[in-house]
Amino acid sequence: MTDNYLKIVRDKLKSLYSNLPPTLETDLPGSKAGNHFEFDAFGRRCQIRPDGIALDGEGPNSVLGILISLYALHANSNPLVLEPLKAFKDFPNSMPYAGAFTTHTQNILVPCVGKIKERSETIINSLNGRDVSSIFGGDFSFLLNPLPKIALCYIFYEADDDFPASVTCLYSNNAVLFLPIDGLADVGEYTSRQISNFLDTNARA
Repeated sequence: MTDNYLKIVRDKLKSLYSNLPPTLETDLPGSKAGNHFEFDAFGRRCQIRPDGIALDGEGPNSVLGILISLYALHANSNPLVLEPLKAFKDFPNSMPYAGAFTTHTQNILVPCVGKIKERSETIINSLNGRDVSSIFGGDFSFLLNPLPKIALCYIFYEADDDFPASVTCLYSNNAVLFLPIDGLADVGEYTSRQISNFLDTNARA
């Protein structure tokens, strides 16, 4: 499977570098050194180069690598527009992925709401985020930037005598400009996986 991921990443990088946009550095946005581009992705320092993608110096060769290469291919000059936030189901053509999004991005975190609250400061600091509880409500909420121009707002409600715990994940308003819809679904899933990993102090996403 790793070989398949690596092939897909290399194919996408070949497409990117065969017609490298002169504005890629500012479109990502990131920094450029020769033909390498660097920016923060999924809480790590990402480097894109013709022969591969590295996160904190290590090649992911995984869905993360595919998502980052897709993000680079879709880079454009539009700025991130945060509000009004959008539910995944409100993006065009999201229906085929809506069920998986609910299961793998939102419901996966429901049993962990209490632990997420305890570890929220670490999660926020590690994933380029900020506390937005006073803005977007819930019992607590935070905004994360897994990719420079894509923000995810997680709104959490803890269980009480009347209602079970719940988690809602909303996207920055124009996130669909920077990734195709299936890629956006995967960004949600893999960001939630990273949140889950931070609940185990011995694990790292």
